[in-house]
Amino acid sequence: MITFEEFQQLDLRVARIVEAKVHPSADRLYVLTVDVDGETRQIVAGIRSSYTIDELSGKKIVIVNNLEPATIRGEESAGMLLAAGSSDGPVLLIPEKDVPSGTKIK
Repeated sequence: MITFEEFQQLDLRVARIVEAKVHPSADRLYVLTVDVDGETRQIVAGIRSSYTIDELSGKKIVIVNNLEPATIRGEESAGMLLAAGSSDGPVLLIPEKDVPSGTKIK
């Protein structure tokens, strides 16, 4: 369990996927370039079993915006996307309505 104060430290934002490419050394990973209110960053995500590159381009997703960067299989990841686990693989959490990139999740 975490406290409410700890939960409030998460900066959840809407981001738009600008580009998706296959991770050069991992079968299940994509390297995503996302736009968060005009700032671009790279996120490595294990969603290759559920989405094609064409399905991801331009899609709005929800990310953890203030996660400390990590190196995943040689690629820097500066954030984490939110996805639900299903028997068919990960399912992206996406805004139901069109909201601008950078919108804070409250």
